[in-house]
Amino acid sequence: MQTILRAFAAALLFAPTPSFALDKVTFATNWRAEAEHGGFYQALADGTYAKYGFDVTIVQGGPQTNNRLLLAAGRIDFDMGANTIQAFNAAAQNVPIVAVAAMFQKDPFILMSHPGKGLDRFADLPKATTAFIGADALVSVYQWLHYAYGFSFSKVKPYTFNSAPFVADAHSVQQGYATSEPYAIAHEGGFTPNVFLAADYGYQSYSTTIETRRDFIAAHPDLVQRFVNASIIGWYHYLYGDNAKANALIRKDNPDITEEQLDYSLAAMKKYGIADSGDATKLGIGAMTDRRMRTFFAQMVTAGLFKPDLDYRQSYTTQFVDHGVGIELRPKP
Repeated sequence: MQTILRAFAAALLFAPTPSFALDKVTFATNWRAEAEHGGFYQALADGTYAKYGFDVTIVQGGPQTNNRLLLAAGRIDFDMGANTIQAFNAAAQNVPIVAVAAMFQKDPFILMSHPGKGLDRFADLPKATTAFIGADALVSVYQWLHYAYGFSFSKVKPYTFNSAPFVADAHSVQQGYATSEPYAIAHEGGFTPNVFLAADYGYQSYSTTIETRRDFIAAHPDLVQRFVNASIIGWYHYLYGDNAKANALIRKDNPDITEEQLDYSLAAMKKYGIADSGDATKLGIGAMTDRRMRTFFAQMVTAGLFKPDLDYRQSYTTQFVDHGVGIELRPKP
């Protein structure tokens, strides 16, 4: 009898809410709409959020916005975090923002180089004459690259989301994201760059997290669970199902993005296992583990980003993930 009751309770926990009045929530991204936000748009477009009891408004981010500040101030309910370092920074600054899911198991951060110029292996990259690195990466992932692989700060020049300097300098490297910059280089530079995903060389950060406030979790744990579950289902459908309606919403919010770019980004996410790899293959998309967090925190302490006594565990919770939600939607081998 107890086994039956436990099974019934679990079914209630992960089942969609019946169709009563929908909970209105706002979810903010950290950039203009793109395929890297696809699962969230999918859950909105195909009715998954509504099925789980939500009326969701997605608010775009961009270069002039900081939606994490709106989250901390209680102006929005959820936001999309860029990486685990942001979560650790919140803990270090006593900002009560908590990561409740990680939709990307691999941070899509990459370095690119010109082929056939002596920079065809990851081990060759520190020898590049110039490294075009953005301000955010310079104080995060590049710190780790410096510590772990000997990349030099003296070779850094600013990357301002303009790849022309990299295209012109055949002996340089440039940062980017696996889902976007290689596509731009191939179309604007006329060549296919070498692509090196930092995650495949030991960089353990999660990416595309769902964040909310600690007080919001305490007051609405069921709502948080439903939002996480619905978003996970959205990501499975975006990756493996019919995502035409989601892409239409993305293009409505961001008319500058093309269908070709969206297709490229989705293919890159699949190729590199950005969302569905590692722990996610057993625990489901959105997975986070204490082991992975502990390993990454140790990396960042060694790289000098955080003090070893920081209580980094305040930056996340695994309460709402690792339950295998939606895992049956992954295509069979």
